[in-house]
Amino acid sequence: MSKENPIKKCLFPAAGYGTRFLPATKATPKEMLPVLTKPLIQYGVEEALAAGMDTMAVVTGRGKRAIEDHFDISYELEHQIKGTSKEHYLTEIRSVITKCTFSYTRQIEMKGLGHAILCGETLIGDQPFAVLLADDLCDAPNKGVLAQMVDLYKKYHCSIVAIEEVPKEETNKYGVIAGNEIEPGIFMVKDMVEKPEPEVAPSNLAIIGRYILTPDIFNIIRETKPGKGGEIQITDALLTQAKKGMVLAFKFEGQRFDCGSIDGFVKATNYFYDKETKKEAAAKKETGAK
Repeated sequence: MSKENPIKKCLFPAAGYGTRFLPATKATPKEMLPVLTKPLIQYGVEEALAAGMDTMAVVTGRGKRAIEDHFDISYELEHQIKGTSKEHYLTEIRSVITKCTFSYTRQIEMKGLGHAILCGETLIGDQPFAVLLADDLCDAPNKGVLAQMVDLYKKYHCSIVAIEEVPKEETNKYGVIAGNEIEPGIFMVKDMVEKPEPEVAPSNLAIIGRYILTPDIFNIIRETKPGKGGEIQITDALLTQAKKGMVLAFKFEGQRFDCGSIDGFVKATNYFYDKETKKEAAAKKETGAK
């Protein structure tokens, strides 16, 4: 891990109910829904780890114990499969558990993403940090989305949101930004609106679930009044921060799947299945060639 990496902690807001996946999420956290053999949150933790972060702070709620259990050692399971042909299935998660420290706190009431991030303040402290929403599963060809954002933070030292272009008619599903493009794909934020209707949206540049935030955001959230839906919106807090200083929006390289929707979840499953199948076929071909 690079000693120059200023971002060591990643916050995972994971207290939501996952109502769009009921009844599957009645007793299973939505963050634990598997794409192939890995739960969504593990993909997120691996992305943070690849970006040089080793401390994972998780904001959970009632009924989310499975997340804590997943990132812990299961001695009974380990004993049962030790020395068998199935032992290799645990290699990846063992590696994650070994390399990371996990800490947890609870969001007692569902008051929006801004409030969830504020709940994580005790786990983060006074330092810049990343926020990753496990619903947004990203796959980047060369470097993970958070790793790309860390590189940008090293240059600008301010809060950064990841954005992508969405169809204009879908702006009411996202936080949307407007700003001046200061480098290709990098915008200085001038405006930020939570879920605007298409006719009033300032652009079609939508914020996705990847953020790097400076620690002054906590005090700003504390002073932020409830906004859209009566919730404390991180977009409102970030707009205040943008007006006081600077917030950047970054068009990342890679593909993002909205796994908070059934359509996006199925697309992600098919995409990663095809990717895994091609990887296995290439490995077999290489073994055969040798």
